[in-house]
Order: sequence, then C-alpha cells, then structure tokens
Amino acid sequence: MHVLCFFQAASIALPAESCGSRSLQAAVHLHWITQSAPPNGHAGAWPLRGGSCVVRCIGQLPVGAMADRGISTQANGRAGRRQLLARWCHRTGMLPLLRRLRGVSRHDLRVLAYHRVLESTEPHGFSFDTELISASADAFREQMAHLRRHFSPMRFGEVLERIERGRTLPKDAVLVTFDDGYDDNYRVAFPILRELDMSAMFFVSTGHIDSGRPYAYDWLVHMICSTRADRLRAPELGLDRALGATLAERRAQAAELLDRLKGLRDERQAALIARLEVEWNMPRRQGHPDCRPMTWEQLREMHRDGMEVGSHGVHHRMLAKLPRERMVAEVKESKATLERELGVPVDVLSYPVGGPDAFDHATVEAVRAAGFRMACSYVSGAGIVAPRTLYALPRLPVERQMDRAWFEAMVAMPEVFGYASRLRTG
Repeated sequence: MHVLCFFQAASIALPAESCGSRSLQAAVHLHWITQSAPPNGHAGAWPLRGGSCVVRCIGQLPVGAMADRGISTQANGRAGRRQLLARWCHRTGMLPLLRRLRGVSRHDLRVLAYHRVLESTEPHGFSFDTELISASADAFREQMAHLRRHFSPMRFGEVLERIERGRTLPKDAVLVTFDDGYDDNYRVAFPILRELDMSAMFFVSTGHIDSGRPYAYDWLVHMICSTRADRLRAPELGLDRALGATLAERRAQAAELLDRLKGLRDERQAALIARLEVEWNMPRRQGHPDCRPMTWEQLREMHRDGMEVGSHGVHHRMLAKLPRERMVAEVKESKATLERELGVPVDVLSYPVGGPDAFDHATVEAVRAAGFRMACSYVSGAGIVAPRTLYALPRLPVERQMDRAWFEAMVAMPEVFGYASRLRTG
C-alpha cells in the first residue's frame, strides 16, 4: 500500500459518507512518511485504505492567494509559515482528519517538553528568560484538555511496562514532561494537571532542589537584564559590547551570549558566569523569587498525587561537556538522591540542555550503567520507541509563541508543525 503523508499544498477528496459531501482544499506543508512513488495509474494520487481516501498534490498555494482566502500573513516572525498553515488547518477543521491519516502508517510516541508555566507569558518586570515560559496557565489548561480529549496520555512507567512485555503503544500516545524543576511547576502546572486527571514527568536537578539556588544559565540572563553596568565583556567568547538600553535589547543580548556560552567546555562556562557575578556584585546565592526551584516536600506531594519525577543531573551541567568522572558522578548521584528522597525507583533521565552536543555515546553508556531505563533528549521530533531509541527519545518543545491552532497542529502532525527550538536548552 502506498501512503501519502502530508502535503505541500493539497486537495483532499473524501467520499460523501466520510465528509458530508465537502471537498477540502488547504495550504499544508508537504512531509512524506513514506518515500514511495504513487502506484501506476494514480497520476500523483496516493490511495489510503482501499481507496477510501485520496490525497492529491496540486502545487504551491502562494501567500497572496492565502491572503485572498482570508488567511492572515501578519504572523509573528518566530511563527512564520507554520503558524499560518496551522491556523488555516484549524479553521477548516482539517486537523482531526490529518491526525487520522498520519495514524495509518505512524505508530510513534509524542513527548511534549515544557519548562515553565506562569500566569502570563509576559510577566511585568520579569528579568529572567521569557523564552523558557512555555505557556500561560490558561493556555496550558487548554493544551492539557486537548490531549485528554483527542490523544492517549500515558506515564513513562506505562510505556516502559509495555516495552518490557512486547506490547504496542496505544494510538496517539503522548507524554508530558517538564525540565529543570522551577517552583511554578508546582504552583501553576501541577494543580491544572491534577484538576484534569493528567500526569506529567518532572525532570529536576537535585543540587538545585537541595540548595534552592537559581540555575546558572537563568542567573546569567538575570544579571544581563538587571546589572547597572553599561558593557558586557566576555573575552572567553570574544565579546566586548555596550549593553542595551531596554529590557528587550538586553534579553536579546543574553540569548545570544547564552547560546554561544553553551559551546564551551563546562569549566569555562562556569568560570565566565562566576566572574560576572563578582564583577557586577550579583552573587547567585542571594536568589530571586522569580526563579526558584521546587522543594523536596513539593516533589513528594506531586509524586503522591500521580506525577512522575526523573533526573536532570545534579547541577544542570551539559553532561558531554564534563570530564568523564564528573559526568558519571552527575548521573549516579542524581539517581541516588532522587530515590532516597522519594523512596521509589527513578528510571528516566533528561539530558540537561539536551541538544546534539549535550550528550554522546559515553553519556548514554553512563546513563545505562547507572540503571536508568530511558532518557530524553531535547532534539525535536516524535519517535518510535525501540531499543535503539530508548536513551535518546526526541521531544516536541512547547513554546510561548504557540497559539491554540499551532499547538493542536503540532501534536496532530509533529513532522510538519513541530520545529527545532532556537534555544539550546532543556
């Protein structure tokens, strides 16, 4: 059987009994799940399930034509075409159909990746990284309700059990994860999850739960956004420039610095941040109410109420950037501490930062040897759960620019509407 999966600009023709005699046309990005050519005699059409549905490519629909049909082209620059197409698919009611078509040949696992959920994605006077705010409270509630209605939410424990027993995952299986362990996960996200009878995995860095200190990368952004200094000097990266006059300018400078910083070995990253703390007299130990980790008592309460807790290392270090001894210690010690504090086995780890340069073969072997049964990356995508992928599961970043249409399109068709986060974070 030849299956077309999802389309550059397509006409979808369905029989009357399945779509009420309607013919749908939409501008939808083309993505192939199979690479096969259409069978002879179909001239560009791919039949699905005995010819009950036919999808035909009809070529590019220009942006001008999209505007003529009522599709706004004034999307956020970060969103661009994906958001435009998502809104169009949402407006035409096509997303359920596209999700069903995808399910014909794909039986994979969607793992959503969140960081922070706050009441607003633009909190007043917020001097930390707004790009780590994955959703507002209202948007998060809407997203979780959508998953509850249209997908098969699971727990990692259930996924691992099915793997061990050789059973397939349910259709449209989805997992929800949070990285880092910010206290808004407890204050804002947890009550919503409990209200909707949903579970999520919270990957936490145990050293920060112990100390209550902000994460180093967060503190770097805070310092740049808040310092009274007028220049940023980072000779380690060849930077010497004036700091912006506005908070928006400084956030942009912090984002650039952070991305470049993560290319350095761990000791050089730590030294740069520590030096700026001293030069600007902004020691991280003083903390800040807008960037606190959860406490052990909060995590124990969440676990009792059905949430899962996993490892994100001890000090949120990029494991592949550490000397081997320290990398192994980060992995082993985080697992031991979590199991001691929670009183249960901890089987899953999320690689801090999680991009391709944040973990490697040695890291994977250390994670496996420590007794973890699964690990998540921050590489974008939905993946087949198999022995070769158990220690590098891709995830789908959820970010604050995603409106309802884009989120629903992304979980319906990750290959088309998901994207690699610009943040090298996790």
